[in-house]
Amino acid sequence: MSQEHAGSLTAAELLDLYGIASADLDRIRKLGERIVPKLEQYIGRFYDWLEKQPEYHELFSDPEVLHRVRSAQIVYWTEFFRSPVDEAYVAKRRRVGELHARVGLSLPTYFAAMNLCLDMYSEGIEGDAETATALSRMLHMDTAIVVETFSRLISQTIAEQSRSLVAMSTPVTAIWREILLLPIVGVIDSQRAQDITGSMLQRIADTSARVIILDIGGVAVVDTAVANHLIKITKATRLMGCECTISGISPAISQTIVELGIDVGSVQTTATLKDALERAFRRVGVQISGD
Repeated sequence: MSQEHAGSLTAAELLDLYGIASADLDRIRKLGERIVPKLEQYIGRFYDWLEKQPEYHELFSDPEVLHRVRSAQIVYWTEFFRSPVDEAYVAKRRRVGELHARVGLSLPTYFAAMNLCLDMYSEGIEGDAETATALSRMLHMDTAIVVETFSRLISQTIAEQSRSLVAMSTPVTAIWREILLLPIVGVIDSQRAQDITGSMLQRIADTSARVIILDIGGVAVVDTAVANHLIKITKATRLMGCECTISGISPAISQTIVELGIDVGSVQTTATLKDALERAFRRVGVQISGD
């Protein structure tokens, strides 16, 4: 079952998935009659354990934060043992997952914490297999809801960071009216070539640029794949009515292209960025004076 699917399940579907019947919920409520009045003691034992974990002092160095979290846990477990498992209940569990993702509590610590709670709340019911099973299933369902939300938010954060890195690695800059510049540093693979093309075409459309300079002086390796990516990029810009010049063609890169037998066709190239800029200015009708 995918995370996306798990995250869309209703309360009834979750109960069915984990095999939790109304009789199981009744057993949880009955158990809660004994547990809830002693929650302060159970939470105290929980924090005695948590204080020994590496993350404790990083997360709870502020006494006010610790007090607020402990109070929230009292509410959490009170709802666990007393509240109906409906859409509101599931929504609250998903908010707990969001909270764990934001504060940075690791999943191994969270799993260990829930396992400790299962052990504590199971005390005294070893002879009641049905209640023990109901408790285990409810805890597993709660854990799954929290972890699914946690994982989804972490994935979203990573995706957003990746998009930010892509944007930073493809800084298409307007250096003059109708002239754009994109310096590339590092490795060009298929995904990055696609990102570069998308960024360039969007900026061309936004600025109505007539010339774009693609400076590859900082590209680590130029092989057949990279050269083909560059050729495709220049063809795409040409379809937008924009001339693309590739600068930074060093003697080593030039020799590699020749040795590989790569046909650069009608691609405009220059050895230096200075030469590319001079060509671009002439293309847009700007006269450059001086040495």
